[in-house]
Amino acid sequence: MEPIRVILLPGSVLPAGPAYGGLLEALGPGVDSVAKDLELYGGDAPPPDWSLDTEADGVLREADRRGWDTFHLVGYSGGGSATLALTAAHPERLRSLALLEPAWAGTWDWSPEHRELWRKYDQLEGLPPEEFMPAFMRLGVRDDVVLPPPPPGPPPPWMAKRPAGIGAFIRTFKSYKLDRDRLAAFARPVLFILGGKSNPDDYADNAGRLGRVFPDFRLEVFPDRHHFDPPHRIEPQRVAALLREHWARAESGAPEQ
Repeated sequence: MEPIRVILLPGSVLPAGPAYGGLLEALGPGVDSVAKDLELYGGDAPPPDWSLDTEADGVLREADRRGWDTFHLVGYSGGGSATLALTAAHPERLRSLALLEPAWAGTWDWSPEHRELWRKYDQLEGLPPEEFMPAFMRLGVRDDVVLPPPPPGPPPPWMAKRPAGIGAFIRTFKSYKLDRDRLAAFARPVLFILGGKSNPDDYADNAGRLGRVFPDFRLEVFPDRHHFDPPHRIEPQRVAALLREHWARAESGAPEQ
């Protein structure tokens, strides 16, 4: 029996290794997985023509390099938005899709609260790095969530690229045209994993809207988790079990019950 082939994209902050290390270990044998870093951070600054399509193309190059005609795709936060772009553009390459709180999921049917939230994201532009990251994180969680202080000591070298990278995501979200009809035609299984303490005006709203688009959609909520202590890092065993079940159903072709 061939292993399950999976590509995982991280969000705009942690590199793929630390983002998915625990989950990859929890997946166990029988899964041929690659946690792929974002194209966005390949150089010292975001490429001037970078968009979600850049990330989608990078995933396809990785799959082609491995000789994978089809594969399962997992994406968190900004990486989740890129996986939606790839799903719309090349649905024939995917056996299933798993979304771990995509940061953005198109512009249709936004609630008034969702629109107001994105006005607040726009206001982050131009903040100095020491103010940008705390303000960015604050917008990702419920008002009653207490975020932990930064870890002691100097930040890792890769952190210096993150404010510019997050800004690039926010800018491309303003102009990118995610094709709702193409997503609606994607008949393969879609799993959405949501933290109950994440900002509901963003991630829960995305879950609700996508649940009305994808024909085979399943939502799993982790009540005690939020966007910056996400289920795939904090509860990797449970997420691994959900993913393996999700992939097994996709491989068998069985419909959602």
